[in-house]
Amino acid sequence: EVQLVESGGGLVQAGGSLRLSCAASGFTFEDYVIGWFRQAPGKEREGVSCIASGDGSTYYTDSVKGRFTISADNAKNTVYLQMNSLKPEDTAVYYCAAEHIKLMGTWYNVDEYDYWGRGTLVTVSS
Repeated sequence: EVQLVESGGGLVQAGGSLRLSCAASGFTFEDYVIGWFRQAPGKEREGVSCIASGDGSTYYTDSVKGRFTISADNAKNTVYLQMNSLKPEDTAVYYCAAEHIKLMGTWYNVDEYDYWGRGTLVTVSS
């Protein structure tokens, strides 16, 4: 059974940092793309970043470039999202998602991913 479990969310002041974790199980980690998405109240879910666990390729949406860093620990089957210089507009529920690399199309497209975690809430106060 595929499982993705997010952790690390919380309340932080603007300018602060958080590190999110996505622990994966039930599939061959190196064969998958792991994406981070977020959904703010009243808004659609949007792609934040992704990593191809096999070769380490990474992608970011423009609004987080230079502030967020995605990484993977293949030995632990875990993907991290280090979030620095957080802004109130980063407030959202953050989800990780997984899809086999051979089936992956556009990384930031929600519909590309078959497996999702339950999310972790990030709140950035001004």
